[in-house]
Amino acid sequence: MRARTLLATSLATATTAVAGSVATDPDGDWFRSLDLPDFYPPKATFPIVWTALYADLAVAGAAAIDACTDPAERTALQRSLAVNLVLNGAWSWLFWRSRRPWLATVECLVLTGHSALLVRRIRRANPGAARALVPYPLWCAFATVLNASIAGRNPHD
Repeated sequence: MRARTLLATSLATATTAVAGSVATDPDGDWFRSLDLPDFYPPKATFPIVWTALYADLAVAGAAAIDACTDPAERTALQRSLAVNLVLNGAWSWLFWRSRRPWLATVECLVLTGHSALLVRRIRRANPGAARALVPYPLWCAFATVLNASIAGRNPHD
């Protein structure tokens, strides 16, 4: 993997993380007023998990991009990664800023599906990178279930 590619994917994922964190407010009155399910993880879980997943996404993405021998496939993979990061960052704005848990649930479901497709696309270029990225769509699936539970318990939408 080339340093330049890793730098590019790292900057893209870091930008997504910052964009999402700007919208996130777990200490705000709105979120604290929500009825959360029993399986809601401790607050410290989210920055730990997302930091690891973003790092994984940056490294796996860079490894796969550099493993692509077909320029068209490389471009398609780069676009897929970009779409995934936009979907990822958008969730925070829908849930936290728009306060639309059901809409955020639907968006999270789309993110989960796209994340699984991204792993599949990465597998074509670099199977090892794809295996390393499997936790990402699994976490997104958990986030979808968690989000749906919150939306169902709090009929604000």
